[in-house]
Amino acid sequence: MENMLKLLKALSDGARLRILMLLSSRELCVCQLMAVLCISQPLVSKNLNIMKNAGLIRSRRDGKLMFYSINRALERNGAALVKSVIKGFKSSPEAAMDLEALSECTEFQKKTGRCDMETLKKFLKERGCR
Repeated sequence: MENMLKLLKALSDGARLRILMLLSSRELCVCQLMAVLCISQPLVSKNLNIMKNAGLIRSRRDGKLMFYSINRALERNGAALVKSVIKGFKSSPEAAMDLEALSECTEFQKKTGRCDMETLKKFLKERGCR
């Protein structure tokens, strides 16, 4: 029961739901999540930590970058819950905007050929994020 409570608490925040939905499309780095959500690195990291402690996601380091993905080894009940939450959230207007922003971020990174803080700041400025 403790694991299920952690999982439910991790799913009880709008930013974390948005992160989960984005990660359901593919593995993402912190910079990409910051760019899409227009939130600071400490806030993204805090939410990722909560999700990781609940067993929702896993991480891997590639040089200076941390990449996150959904933990495909979730317990059976947890996996069913996560799948249902993602399915429900994907039809929301927020999800459509986030997926569009992710596509724009990906294209921006392809053009610049980089994934770093400087590139992120340029993208955030273009999007009108603070």
